[in-house]
Amino acid sequence: MNKVVVGLSGGVDSSVAAATLHRQGYEVVGLTLWLMKGKGQCCSEGMVDAARLCEELEIPHHIVDSRDVFEKYIVDYLVSGYGAGITPLPCSQCNKAVKFGPMLRYAQDELGIGRIATGHYARITHDPMTERYQLRRAVDLSKDQSYFLYDLNQEVLAHTVFPLGNQTKTETRQMAAEFGLHTADKPESQDLCLIEAHGSMKSFLDKYLAPQPGDIVDQSGKVLGRHDGIHHYTIGQRKGIGIAAAQPLYVIGIDAGRNQVIVGDRTEAQNPDCTVQQVNWVSIAQPTAPIHAEVQIRYRSTAVGATIIPLENNRVKVVFDEPQFSVTPGQAAVWYDGEVLLGGGIIENL
Repeated sequence: MNKVVVGLSGGVDSSVAAATLHRQGYEVVGLTLWLMKGKGQCCSEGMVDAARLCEELEIPHHIVDSRDVFEKYIVDYLVSGYGAGITPLPCSQCNKAVKFGPMLRYAQDELGIGRIATGHYARITHDPMTERYQLRRAVDLSKDQSYFLYDLNQEVLAHTVFPLGNQTKTETRQMAAEFGLHTADKPESQDLCLIEAHGSMKSFLDKYLAPQPGDIVDQSGKVLGRHDGIHHYTIGQRKGIGIAAAQPLYVIGIDAGRNQVIVGDRTEAQNPDCTVQQVNWVSIAQPTAPIHAEVQIRYRSTAVGATIIPLENNRVKVVFDEPQFSVTPGQAAVWYDGEVLLGGGIIENL
């Protein structure tokens, strides 16, 4: 019988992924990572719901204490990033360093199972011509999570299953009801697990970073106001700046060295290009010449045309067909050919 370890957060998506594979005849083992204390889908409440699901399906349930790993790769990563004036993207980092890799190793080393599955909305196919596994957008584009999975390597993709990639969220809810799962009507998580646990990103960061008041300036260096810490600001931000002006002002830069927040109008928040580091080429091998693709610079942003120019040291330059608003250091730039995710990386300081 085929065996698979399913990552269970306690939400409806992972529940249906497990129930679907179980109905298809797989020998399913549930695995929940204990990431931190407190509320949130990844924590105490989620573990209880995951355990209950495994009772309903009559499958084994394992809980792995991953709090130290989460603290190192996510909490420290976020705090140091915001303290340096960038806006880190925790979800892709978490998927790579905390979830998929460790889950696969636990499945293989501790359980002798060579396949893992999650409730992510994405698809994996294999290209026999290139012998590479390809990561593709989900059928339900409104729920597509491939953007957060760009940093997974070929080894992980080769051993991962996404049972929900070919269906819509509405269908997932319907299946949960048909399966009789207690998570069928569970509200969907709307925020990062850290925000759920602390109430807001500001509250979370204020636990780790002391207030450091500084100046809010325009591009010429003119002081327009004061801030209480650069970690409270992100590129493209409009609300909460606290400056009255004739026209809307946006955060267009953060200078950690001078402890300054730089603001300007919307035209000043446009960038024609950016440099991307820590690039992971997913569905294709690293090209030696520029390629044209559709680039997504935030999870909810629309992919736009751009030229990807390979550089040294695992970096690329992204030249947009048209200047883009709110290109944010620390966030991921991910490029696609249609539904196929080609690669991605982290936007450097502009």
